[in-house]
Amino acid sequence: MTTPQIIKQGAEAKLYIGKYNEKRCLVKERFVKTYRLTEIDKTLTKARIKAEQKTTKRCENAGILVPKVYNVDFNERKVYMEYFDKAMTVKEFIVQVQKEKKLEELDMLMKRIGEVIGKFHANNIIHGDLTTSNMLINPKENDYDLIMIDFGLSSFSTSHEDKGVDLYVLERALLSTHSDLPDLFNSILKHYKDINPSTETIRKFEEVRARGRKRTMIG
Repeated sequence: MTTPQIIKQGAEAKLYIGKYNEKRCLVKERFVKTYRLTEIDKTLTKARIKAEQKTTKRCENAGILVPKVYNVDFNERKVYMEYFDKAMTVKEFIVQVQKEKKLEELDMLMKRIGEVIGKFHANNIIHGDLTTSNMLINPKENDYDLIMIDFGLSSFSTSHEDKGVDLYVLERALLSTHSDLPDLFNSILKHYKDINPSTETIRKFEEVRARGRKRTMIG
């Protein structure tokens, strides 16, 4: 039996290259949590897989590029989805752009990211884990597509607080991963407002940020 090519492994699931209907694809397999009662674990896992499916469909309806879901196997805890073999993460792309000293390319990328997150929130989709590792750059002739991935923590909410938290998670991720580029988030937020101009969401984001800074100061 061939050992699967592991792409990523976290606390909740592993990603590896597989096949569906003889087509190369990405497989997301959720782990069994042995500390839970078996039936509770099965129920929670099924609910989370269904939530990911729903988010993917909502994204497609909103015009947001996401991997296509080919099939779901609840018994095996597996989701079979589209695999982009030439893609790199936005995190990798930013590092590459810095090395090649082509920082002007970041302006257009931040615009695209801001617009996509604006679409998320305008359609009441909460990603839950907005980082540059959960965004893909998929090249095409003289351009690229921005593809959003990993909806394991996603939800559907009209709450401005939830949207503000989503933005705060992204800001913290950018400051942590790309600390030498402190203006990235402000550029994203500028273009986010063009798509989702809700002053209440921005107000809630600023409240969440203030609470976060207070916790950091107190320790």
